[in-house]
Amino acid sequence: MQKLGDTTDKQTSIAIGVQNGASNVGFNRVPSSSRRTNGKVSVLPLVFLIFYGVSGGPFGVEDTVHAAGPLLALIGFLVFPLIWSVPEALITAEMGTMFPEDGGYVIWVSSALGEYWGFQIGWMKWLSGVIDNALYPVMFLDYVKSAIPALSGGLPRVGATLGLAAILTYINYRGLTIVGWVAVLLGVLSLLPFGVMGFIAIPKLRPKRWLVVDLHNVDWNLYLNTLFWNLNYWDGISTLTGEMDNPKKTLPKALFYALIVVVSGYFFPLLIGTGAIPLNRDLWTDGYFSDVAKLVGGVWLRVWIQVAAAMATIGMFETEMSGDSFQLLGMAERGMLPAFFAKRSRYGTPLVGILFSASGVILLSWLSFEEIVAAENFLYCFGMILEFISFIRLRIKYPAASRPFKIPVGTVGSILLCIPPTISIGAVLAFSSLKVAGISLVAVVIGLVMQPCLKHVEKKKWLKFSENSDLPDPLRGAAHETTETLFH
Repeated sequence: MQKLGDTTDKQTSIAIGVQNGASNVGFNRVPSSSRRTNGKVSVLPLVFLIFYGVSGGPFGVEDTVHAAGPLLALIGFLVFPLIWSVPEALITAEMGTMFPEDGGYVIWVSSALGEYWGFQIGWMKWLSGVIDNALYPVMFLDYVKSAIPALSGGLPRVGATLGLAAILTYINYRGLTIVGWVAVLLGVLSLLPFGVMGFIAIPKLRPKRWLVVDLHNVDWNLYLNTLFWNLNYWDGISTLTGEMDNPKKTLPKALFYALIVVVSGYFFPLLIGTGAIPLNRDLWTDGYFSDVAKLVGGVWLRVWIQVAAAMATIGMFETEMSGDSFQLLGMAERGMLPAFFAKRSRYGTPLVGILFSASGVILLSWLSFEEIVAAENFLYCFGMILEFISFIRLRIKYPAASRPFKIPVGTVGSILLCIPPTISIGAVLAFSSLKVAGISLVAVVIGLVMQPCLKHVEKKKWLKFSENSDLPDPLRGAAHETTETLFH
């Protein structure tokens, strides 16, 4: 990725830097000793890395029943993946194999729309990730409050939230991340108790309970935001493309298998929970699956579910914070942020990025679960709009560029593919509260202003910026043609 002031013949240059553990060499930088991990991630570990990036288990889906009842909740987790998850996963597979390096969506948008918009998606996705991470301490406490009622509210809950965030941040600082076979192990342990619960619940299932619906009593804002939050972030795995074993083959396969695991991991626990016990929508809030487990199998099953939930939320927190902080490091190594964001601790972790990400988590901990989800979704929607535009623009501008995995549609098909998720984005934004919309729009405006301000700071040399002077450009050899057919 070249700076805005570079010559026009380099405007399409892309930073193929490494976000997670690797580093580009800037003009005044000492090469990092941790450029890349020795091992490569194969299909099975990659499936569960995607699983943790998108889902982590059915923890947090309970609000769909609270908002809309069993029938719409079940339909939502079958239909919404077709509208949103499948298009996003397909675009991630095409773009990720087109740019098989760490950096992901920042590279896609920078190559299609320029560094300014690459910075914007980096800002929005980072902030969205920080907001997302503010959820996990909240979810963790929601699952243990039935065992420790004092954590239900007040100062004990606030103290526990801040303490948990601090402990997990320190673990992240020490370099603990969920990768490879550890992700496989944690994923299995998170889903296994639901399989056991399903087996025990078979005699108690009443199919008529699944058909309950009241269209006059639906909280569409909560319903759509919960679906959206639980079924997005498929593009997050793109920042690890350079760490994959033969990403041109493993990434599309892993996305396909992960889609099956994620949707099944949501649908079947909901099927069990809503079919095995009498419906009380007011009780179906985040953390309720542990109560369902107690009703179905007893206290031992509730404890198992709570342990699984704790493991899942901790795993998601660590993974998210690692990705967020390394993203800041990667942007700094491309000259998009001051060089101090690229400093590493003695453990090789991005200390400043971790501190910034942790500060955001703590500052946002006062928001409710619903408000956190809505604010995160709002920002994520803006970022996805940039991704869709970049996907279509690259299809039109560089039809001859190498795409090891190419969605079998032409230009018109590419546009049509983006229409359903764009409509979903419109619905999520339309149902957002004024409070969430206001906070999110202020955040977007901050990003729009921040980038030129940082350029001014760099020009005045008030802060040090570094950038690799010889970044590779995968599009350099692609013929700039516009002869791609509309339908093939």
